[in-house]
This record gives sequence, structure tokens and C-alpha cells, in this order.
Amino acid sequence: MYFNEHFLRGVLPEVTVISQAFPEDARFSVDSRSLQPGDIFVALKGERADGHDYLEDAIKSGAAGLIINVTKRDLLKTLDARELKKKLIIAVPDSLDALYKLAAARRAQYINPIVAVTGSIGKTSTKELLANIMKLDGKECLASLANQNTKLGVALNLLRIEDNHACAILEVGINARGEMAEIADLLRPNFAIITGIGHCHLEGLGSIGDIAIEKRAIFKYFSGDNIGIINGDQPLLANVGYSHPIVKFGFKTTNQIQARKVRVHSDQMSLVLKIYREKFMLSMPQTHNGLLFNTLASSAAAYLLGVPTATIVEAAKNPVMIPGRFERRLLNNKKGILIHDAYNANPESMKAALMTFGRLPTKARKIVVLGDMLELGINSPFWHRQLGRVLRKMSSNHHIILVGTQVQWTKKALPVGASVETVASWQEAIPVLENYVTEESVILVKGSHGTGLYQLAETLSKPLR
Repeated sequence: MYFNEHFLRGVLPEVTVISQAFPEDARFSVDSRSLQPGDIFVALKGERADGHDYLEDAIKSGAAGLIINVTKRDLLKTLDARELKKKLIIAVPDSLDALYKLAAARRAQYINPIVAVTGSIGKTSTKELLANIMKLDGKECLASLANQNTKLGVALNLLRIEDNHACAILEVGINARGEMAEIADLLRPNFAIITGIGHCHLEGLGSIGDIAIEKRAIFKYFSGDNIGIINGDQPLLANVGYSHPIVKFGFKTTNQIQARKVRVHSDQMSLVLKIYREKFMLSMPQTHNGLLFNTLASSAAAYLLGVPTATIVEAAKNPVMIPGRFERRLLNNKKGILIHDAYNANPESMKAALMTFGRLPTKARKIVVLGDMLELGINSPFWHRQLGRVLRKMSSNHHIILVGTQVQWTKKALPVGASVETVASWQEAIPVLENYVTEESVILVKGSHGTGLYQLAETLSKPLR
């Protein structure tokens, strides 16, 4: 990002420039631990930590500059004055507000398409699948880093956009009412995908109907020039009047992007992919229903971005593997398989993972490790009992390990005599799991991020190569 004093004062009229060593290409970081040499460190005060306490760490890590609150200016006296003269040092009334204003200014400069990806499930996978399609088409696009999908994360990724990026694909997540409208105002996407509506963040968002309303706020600033991409199989999205064009994806024949004649085999899925009037025979090397919907959503966006259908189909045949999303990994004993699906969990993704796991063709011992589904509010007992009912229908599981407190409701719904154990934490689950693992075991690990089960998966396995 091109960054000079004229631009800075235009965006932040109340800025105090303490040292004027402007970098040629400005990059921004809010974490001194992950800061790369040349980044400008923006010191933010959070709930648990204050970035102003880490100014020296940022300088030692090679920061090209500092943006601080003017009330914290005296902290600069504790740093090496000679070193500070080599840096860009800026003081503002509110560093977080300054970061948002800089991101909004960068958004106003960028003329190529921005695609927002939101929904209750499949955001990151859809983002990565779309980024892969664009790469196969020879276009360099920016995709938001990891799960940086809050307003702060969106702002940081807007500041990463370069003029040579043919498009930017940014993931958007919310957990409280009103957040989506704020992010939409900052991001102003040209296209926006809603992958689907499910039961997640119920504590902050309310009912599933409320969730749908909040997700649809990604379209708040859309006009006739913008296009929304929605899951057309869900009435909460499809049966709504929009003031802008809509493209729908799903199984129904009313969708412009369709999956038809879907056949699920032991380890693959065959279907007819319909993109408007064109039809393509397709075989996908996985049976997870979520992958199919994510493929449809990313295909719709790619089509609107002008990617040839042949490229879209080629990408669908060889989807990228997303870490932590039904990711097959090799157990450390080098023979067994662990399926890492513990990035996050809600009732819909839990059911999809279990059904897919149940279809896996293997004679090996199947073990399921499930953790709490968090942020379900007063409905948590109901949904965890429902999880138990799903498990009851799966005859192929040899053992079940439940991790957390809410899964006690799951245990109550399991049949008498089921091979099941409960533990309080992912650390306690490891020795219990190791008692049942054989050289050819196949293990599913699934739970909300807050349970820490992703750490269990990463401790006991490594990526397939």
C-alpha cells in the first residue's frame, strides 16, 4: 500500500507525525509476535492485553513504524531515540479507529472486485476453493488470512490488497447483532456469498431467523451493480425479496448453479454440475456434503468473475484440502488415519461430519472424539441430545470419547451398552484415546474451537504428504 504524509493527513486529519520515515510499501500488524520486518505496528488496547506494552518488542522484530494512541506518547521515551528516528512514528486519538479509517481509504482506492464470503458454515473452505479456482485461471487474487473474519480482521486484509490483485476474497464472520452491517460498510463488496444458515452463535445472534437477518446484512449497501450469491435450498435465504441481483446454488432446479443426480459412493461423489445451461459430469474425491455446497458456492462466484467453466470444473475435480476441515492426517504411528475436523462445530456441521465418517470404507477400528458445541445458548442441551441421536444411527463406531461438559447431554441420548467415555479436556482425552488406537485405527476429531480438540489432532497426527 502506497503511504505518504499527504495521504495520511487526508485520512487522519488529527494525526501527529512524530517521525517521518515513511516506508515505500506500507504493511500493518497488530500482533508483535507475528509481526514481519517492515510492518507498521498498530498498538491496540484489547480486553486482555494492550499493544502499547509491546512497542519495544515490535521495534526489535523489525517494525517499520508505530501507530499509537496520543495518550501513550510518553511510552516512546522508554525506547531508543536513535532507533525511532529510522521509523515512522504516528500518534492518533484512537489507534483502532485510525486502522479502520486507513482500511476504508484503501478500499476506496481499489477498483477490482471484492468478494465477501459469509455464512454459518463453510466460509473458510469456500474462500479457499474460490481462491484456488482463480489461481488455476492464472489470476493473482488476495484471500484473507486464516480465519481473520472479524471487523478488525477484514480491515487488516483490506490493507494487504495490492493494485495488481485481480480480486480480493474476504471471509466475514459475526457473533453479535449489528456486526455485519458495520463490516459491510467497511468492506463494500462487489459480490457476497452466504454459504448457508445454521445454528451457531445463538447466544449473540438469537434464533436461526435472527441469524439469517444478520447474515443478509452483508447486502446492506448493495445496488443493482452488485450480485448476491445465496444457498437457494434454504427458504430463509431464497424466499426473500432482494433489491439487487441474486444467484442461487444448491440441489433445487430453481438454482442457477446446481448439483444434480448426486450419487454417493464409498469414497467419492459423482454428480452433474449445472452452471446455468451448461452441464458437466463430475467426480469428487470425497463424500462430505459440505464440500459439495462449498464447491457450488465458489463455482458461482468464479463464474461471475469471468472464469471459464472448464477451469471451474477442473478445480471441482481436484479440490484443495483445508486444514482442520475434515482433513485426513496420518497418525504418529504412521499407519492409522485421523480426520481433523476440529476447527469448529455446530449442529449442522457435526451431523455432516458424522454421516461422512460413517460412510468411510474401512475394516479398521473407528473411533469418534467429539467435543462441546459452544455458543448455543439455552438450546445447547437440545442440540447435544440430538448429537447423541445421530450417533445412535451409526453402527460402525467402535468407541466414542466425549470431551467437555455439554456432551454429557449427548451421552444420555446414547443407547445402553455403548462404548463411550467422557473427559473434561482435550489433554485428558489423549491417554484415553491412545488406549484404543491400533495401527490401523480411523479417528474422527470434531468439536468447537474453544474445546481445544484441534490441539489434540495436531499432537497425535501430521499432514498427509
